[in-house]
Amino acid sequence: MLRRAILCLTVLGVLVVAGCSGSSNTDEGSPSGATTGSYPVTVDTKFGPVTIEEPPKRVVALGWGDAETALALGVQPVGASDWLDFGGEGVGPWAAGLYDSPPEIIATREPSFEQILALEPDLILDTKSSGDQKRYDTLKEIAPTVALPAGADNYKTTLEQQVAMVSQALGVPDKGTELIDQLNSRFAEVAAQNPEFAGKTVTVAARSGNGWGAYAPDTERVAFMRKLGFVANPAIDPADAKGFSIPVAEENLQLLDADMLVVFPIGRTAAEVEAEPVFKAVPAVVDGRYLVFDDTTISRAYSTNSVLSVRYALDTVPPLVAERTT
Repeated sequence: MLRRAILCLTVLGVLVVAGCSGSSNTDEGSPSGATTGSYPVTVDTKFGPVTIEEPPKRVVALGWGDAETALALGVQPVGASDWLDFGGEGVGPWAAGLYDSPPEIIATREPSFEQILALEPDLILDTKSSGDQKRYDTLKEIAPTVALPAGADNYKTTLEQQVAMVSQALGVPDKGTELIDQLNSRFAEVAAQNPEFAGKTVTVAARSGNGWGAYAPDTERVAFMRKLGFVANPAIDPADAKGFSIPVAEENLQLLDADMLVVFPIGRTAAEVEAEPVFKAVPAVVDGRYLVFDDTTISRAYSTNSVLSVRYALDTVPPLVAERTT
């Protein structure tokens, strides 16, 4: 009890009785999944090695895609962040039915540490987030926290890194390897079915309330297209990236031009994006070599980039791209 009070003071700066009054909000008989691997295990992160002494029973998944990754590995988080506002269980339709009981939903960029503490986790997954030191320092006082790998700040953890780290922490590394192998085989299969993709340049961009931006070549949204055979538009310089994207002023929108242009509308409709005169003047748009997502389920599957969502995206995105690739 004393340790929990100290943790509350560390996390909140003030003792919150409701958050530290024992385990009234937990069910000791309801593990969040079956982890049966050999423990202890140690996972390397940007903040150093993290050791998990025993199979975790109460997992909180905070990072982008962490909950779906845990579910794909057979573990149901008791708390999770809903990064794309799916609602309900906080996961996409491709993960429907994988929870026996819905998780408690936790805020994304500024999670409630009191809420996390009340869930009494024995493992926190935060493998794809900002990589903020203060966030990590607070979380690790609550439970062992598997944060980002080295060099993956600003949500740049790859799908492969995420699966490897989460599967290792959950004691099922072989299952993680199997999932990645299956996904790689599916990418190869789809690429072979669409040989016209090979060697074509691609720009993956977004239009939001803040303007236009191109995703950096080393981000997962570009990697998805590269795995299908495309190559990143060389005009998009990663040195100009602010986080995971490069701002593009309207007067420079021609930089987006490539053999294929893929656009995520954020906070606006596809029709609104396509109606913008500067967008309509981009050569790829003039020639019809572009895709602006108008189906939010498909765009979210692509954006979530978990082993579960990518399976859905591989069934739905390539046919749309193939229709527009010349």
